[in-house]
Amino acid sequence: MTDQHDSRPGEVTRILVELREGDRAAHERLIPLVLDELRSIARRLMRDERVGHVLQPTALVNEAMLRLLGDQNPDWHHRQQFLAVAAGCMRRVLVDHARSRDAEKRGGDWQQVTLTESLRDGETIDLDVLALHGALEELAELDPRQATIVELRYIGGMTLQETAEHLGVGTTVVSTDWAMARAWLYNELTGDASDD
Repeated sequence: MTDQHDSRPGEVTRILVELREGDRAAHERLIPLVLDELRSIARRLMRDERVGHVLQPTALVNEAMLRLLGDQNPDWHHRQQFLAVAAGCMRRVLVDHARSRDAEKRGGDWQQVTLTESLRDGETIDLDVLALHGALEELAELDPRQATIVELRYIGGMTLQETAEHLGVGTTVVSTDWAMARAWLYNELTGDASDD
């Protein structure tokens, strides 16, 4: 797969290979090449967070990168895979912050998230970020590919085509799984078991 956004084709892929081979300094060359996309992912995640959140998009990127680049055995093969992993890491950072805050307040002041990529056409719902995390973990146990598709599409901002390429499946499979995952999450998060 060619890195479409590289200043030189394949540059991110080459650097990811260097990281896998143990060149820990390669991350210094990697970050500038993907920083705009990482910030875009962070902004997409943060738009659903409560006003006045302790983390700002840049801080979210920084904290996620510290976690990712601390991995002693990175196994990233191309730009889209790295960005998908980074998006998941940013989501976990937000979940950790929500859990920490809730632990300090002992259950007070839950964190509201609006799913702007609606789970049902034309409808958004408000929910606790921890509820969304729990639902995604449960979905991952039931259908790991569907949970991955939700992370790649909703959190990572990938298109159907990019998601299909990342997973090595057809766009029809991704489209079907995406629809099923959205319906399951809607029912899980709203308690609505009615069929459409």
